[in-house]
Amino acid sequence: MPERTLIEIVGYIGSALVLISFLMTSVVKLRLVNMAGGIISFVYSLIIGAYPLAFMNIALVLINLFFLWKIKHSKKDYRLVELEPESKVLAYLLEEYKEDIAACFPGLKPEPQEADHCCLLLNEDTPAGLVLAKEEDRDLHLLLDYSLPKFRDFSLGSFMAESFRERGYARLCYSGPDENHRKYLEKMQFQQDKDGVWIKQL
Repeated sequence: MPERTLIEIVGYIGSALVLISFLMTSVVKLRLVNMAGGIISFVYSLIIGAYPLAFMNIALVLINLFFLWKIKHSKKDYRLVELEPESKVLAYLLEEYKEDIAACFPGLKPEPQEADHCCLLLNEDTPAGLVLAKEEDRDLHLLLDYSLPKFRDFSLGSFMAESFRERGYARLCYSGPDENHRKYLEKMQFQQDKDGVWIKQL
C-alpha cells in the first residue's frame, strides 16, 4: 500500500473518532474518544505539514484532558430519595428509559411492586439513577441498579452503596442479568458466589 494512502487512512481514522464521539451518551466516553481522535488527527496534521490544524487538535486534546480531570475531581451532590412503588415519577422514568434498561439488563422487567425500596438517585435536582431492592434480614437484594447514561462513572454506585451501609445493611446482592453489567459489578467490588449471586460487603 502506498505511503500516501496509509497517511490518509490515519487522517480518516482520526476524523471518524471525533465524529463518533458525538454519538456517545456518556460524557466521559465522549471526552475519551474525542481525545483519541484528536491525538490521531494531531499526528496526521504534523505529517502533512498542516500546522494550524495540528494546533487546533492539540488544543482539543488539552481541553478534553481538562474536563476529564474536572469530572474526576468534582464533588457530586448526590441524594437518595425514597419513592412509593406507584409513584408517577418512578413510572415515568422506567418508561422513559425502558429501552436503555433493556439494553443494560437483557430480559429484566423491573417491577416496583415487588420492591421494599424504590429509590430515585439525584445529582443536585437531576435524576441520575434508579434502585429497586428487596430486604432480607440485613441484606439488600438489588432488583434494579440503573444509572442514567451521563452518570456512568461509578461514583453514583459508590454513593448508593454508602447510603445503604449507613442505613445498617450488611450486604448488597444481585442475581439478575450480568452480561452487560459485569464490569460495573467488578469495579464496585462485588464478588460472585458459587450460585452465581454477586455480593458486596458493606
